Amino acid sequence: MTTNELEIVQSTSKKDKPSQDQVPFGTIFTDHMFTMEYEAGKGWFEPKIVPYAPLTLDPAAMIFHYGQTVFEGLKAYRTEEGRVLLFRPEKNFERLNLSSERLSIPPIDENVVLEYLTKLIELEKDWVPSTAGTSLYIRPFIISTEANLAVAPSKTYKFMIIMSPVGSYFTGGLKPVTIHVEDQFTRAVKGGTGMAKTAGNYSSGYQAQANAKKLGNADVLWLDGVEKKYIEEVGSMNIFFKINGEVVTPALNGSILKGITRMSIIELLGTWGIEVNEKKISIDEIYQAFQDGLIEEVFGTGTAAVISPVGELNWQGKKMIINNHEIGELSQKLYDTITGIQTGKVEDTMGWTVEVK
Repeated sequence: MTTNELEIVQSTSKKDKPSQDQVPFGTIFTDHMFTMEYEAGKGWFEPKIVPYAPLTLDPAAMIFHYGQTVFEGLKAYRTEEGRVLLFRPEKNFERLNLSSERLSIPPIDENVVLEYLTKLIELEKDWVPSTAGTSLYIRPFIISTEANLAVAPSKTYKFMIIMSPVGSYFTGGLKPVTIHVEDQFTRAVKGGTGMAKTAGNYSSGYQAQANAKKLGNADVLWLDGVEKKYIEEVGSMNIFFKINGEVVTPALNGSILKGITRMSIIELLGTWGIEVNEKKISIDEIYQAFQDGLIEEVFGTGTAAVISPVGELNWQGKKMIINNHEIGELSQKLYDTITGIQTGKVEDTMGWTVEVK
């Protein structure tokens, strides 16, 4: 990566900020964005913070034709004292490079880019909301920009960071959701792009999610793409089960996203003396455990919701009611602790937060 001094061009026309109690997800964006270019043989160059604006791309830009792109999602939180905290941002840029490697995209300098992000947030501090449950969502992403229809990695790329204030994920409180176990469509297979955070992974799940919602489900629990037997992840979340006192989660197998909240939950539980068993888990095992009355809690983990309790699993006409559709004690404790660390209400003994001065 080439070293370049960050250029900052401030907007002369500031936007009106939305009401903090009515902030839709991902539709309102801050005044500025970060951009940086890449060219083969030259590396990354021209880091800039500029006014938020549309892009101009050649119709032959390779992103439009071959989907060579990766992205991340993280948040900035405002504490009661007015400080602004990031939650493990270095892990997001580490994972961005992991995704880039899979998509044949050149790596970024994680430490330098984190400095650029910090500068961007410093400029946009007023956009970090303070109402309980709100945050500033941060979307770093890379797109291939070379105008070329050849089926090969692009020789040029654009790296960007845009930011959007978002409201509380749980508008009606932390309530368990109903999940459909998908056994028709395939999300990913080992050796594919399931472990990368890339655009096509998400749009390919739309049809299954739409079908699940028609049946009254909030999301889809994906099974493995080969045997349609082993549990992988829920939509945009990793999944955990508490069975007869033991916490289990699917092992990272090359087709499951390496969730940062997932990682944090496992590390946090370890400090509480609770070991998480990462292993292959079949849907048959889960159904048998349900029939035996051993499933105590099920919850998803991700940046958006942190913890999303599951109150019902539907699989091949079989309905599994979890904990009487109520949030479990462990799920609640994990949610309170992680969100408390993120917002400065709970002491960060893990060293996870980064303060933006």
